[in-house]
Amino acid sequence: QVKLVESGGGLVQPGGSLTLSCASSGRRFSDYTMAWFRQAPGKDREFVAGIGWSGSSIYYADSVRGRFTVSRDNDKNTGFLKMNSLKPSDTAVYYCAADSTTIATSTAYVADMDYWGNGTLVIVAS
Repeated sequence: QVKLVESGGGLVQPGGSLTLSCASSGRRFSDYTMAWFRQAPGKDREFVAGIGWSGSSIYYADSVRGRFTVSRDNDKNTGFLKMNSLKPSDTAVYYCAADSTTIATSTAYVADMDYWGNGTLVIVAS
């Protein structure tokens, strides 16, 4: 019903920056909230950032607040996650997700998201 495709991952040095994109198709993008989650090797999937339908409501995990910026461009059916001051602990597969009724604000919302992309790998290493 909704297809999400992440892009922009790669290898970056500590302190560097990277911007991830989430392209949406299939349904009206503005009818869905969007969120970013990540999963490090051997770890459970965790919340990174969430953004409401119009982009006016934004939430961040404590671990990324001040370093990451989530945004969306509904005209382009695309969400973004700008990552600055990257740390080795940011290394993970990053997933975008969409939901019709909920804005994700914590890891507990993993179970509530309607649609998921397949992820893009971010490796932060010197």
